[in-house]
Amino acid sequence: MSAYPYLAHWKEEIKRSPNAIYLTIADALALSIRKGELREGDRLPPQRTIAEYLDANLTTVTRAFTEARRRGLIDATVGRGTFVRVGAGESHWRHTGPAVVDLTMNLPPIPQDPPLQRIIQSDITTILKQQDLNSLMSYRVTGGTLEERQLGAKWIAPVIGQRRTDEILVSPGAQSALAAIVSTHTQPGDVIVTDRIAYPGIRTIAAQFDLILVGVDSDMEGMMPDQLDRVCAEHHPRMLYCIPTIHNPTTATMSLQRRKDILKVAQRHHLHIAEDDPYSLLMDNPLPALAALDHSRVSYVATLAKTLSPGLRTAYVALPNTDMTRRVTAAIRAIALTNAGLLSALTARWMQTEQAHTILHAIQKELRLRQSIARKILGEGHCMNPNGPHVWLKLPDWWGSADFVAYARRRGLALVPSTVFAINGEPPQRARIALGSAPDAASLEESLHGVLSVLQHKRSPGFADIV
Repeated sequence: MSAYPYLAHWKEEIKRSPNAIYLTIADALALSIRKGELREGDRLPPQRTIAEYLDANLTTVTRAFTEARRRGLIDATVGRGTFVRVGAGESHWRHTGPAVVDLTMNLPPIPQDPPLQRIIQSDITTILKQQDLNSLMSYRVTGGTLEERQLGAKWIAPVIGQRRTDEILVSPGAQSALAAIVSTHTQPGDVIVTDRIAYPGIRTIAAQFDLILVGVDSDMEGMMPDQLDRVCAEHHPRMLYCIPTIHNPTTATMSLQRRKDILKVAQRHHLHIAEDDPYSLLMDNPLPALAALDHSRVSYVATLAKTLSPGLRTAYVALPNTDMTRRVTAAIRAIALTNAGLLSALTARWMQTEQAHTILHAIQKELRLRQSIARKILGEGHCMNPNGPHVWLKLPDWWGSADFVAYARRRGLALVPSTVFAINGEPPQRARIALGSAPDAASLEESLHGVLSVLQHKRSPGFADIV
């Protein structure tokens, strides 16, 4: 195996790493590129050869190559083999030098009216005067106090309806809540079904718990029930993960009938559903959540990271029954222990004084302005929701997603390629633009003109296109 000396390093990484083998192989491939052991245009050995040398299953190596392709590290062509792609030697697409504006992070814009910094300073001062510092700086009750859970139930009631407080939890962020729910319902090797183009957080969770993700095709209303039915019959999944409202990244929102149809399929195949709902409250009249339509089958998570601020590190969780509340509480305790006292106090104060709704309305107004700016500059044909924080940008025929994002990055624009979101199959010719992370509308407008310029640029073919 002297022709491929880097494979020895991969084998050592597999021995050392606690991660899933396919992820370790993808990480080792990336490391070989960074160290110069593999260069742009280098042809990789056949997957079967790699599997034999690493004492790994061929399916595992295939899965690793799929992951590496999603990261923009390699390209594969039928009949020619797999090559290190042009640009793979650069740093990750989010960290390759200063950007004019970082359009990768799906954040709510920080409102200027009301002035958020002044509000936080004033409220923290009040909290420190009124509450015991030792309590604020100590460990909290996992899942939140009774009052915090009551406030959470009230916040999400417009979407899921009235719920018992003993079915509500307060979690330190949505990701820990989703990880807790998934770990409660699955065992290593189980299948989770989700959209074929999905939020990357579910991939992180699946990798951590050694679960298999299977993607389902979608249309303009999101996941298609007939395709979900087919995938369930073939793969027998344990869970369904979905974002029914303003899907990340596609922006699709399920109609009421689509939600009911998805629930019928889930009932037929005995699926539990993890419903991730970061965006419903950005809408004036949100549709009922799946959890409102089927109380017993759905675990619901609504983060404040997209409606108020990720800095609060708070998500509200609604569960089917008290037994599930107990089990998910134990999982959250194992994963993240509890919320931070000072942030919990600030969140509770905003809920009690209605300041949370004031901030939410300001964010809604700003996002709608930014969406209108994006539509005016970028034009029609892209996936957009007037209430959402992102755009699913459609690329012209001459741009692949990874190459488009790499070229935009050289022009000082940080975007997210579709490869990050693809669960299986070919990633679409799209990229995600986060509108909320720009400091103000003027900066966003300038950056979007830059995106338009990149869209219109016809790249010249490189050596990778020549056979």
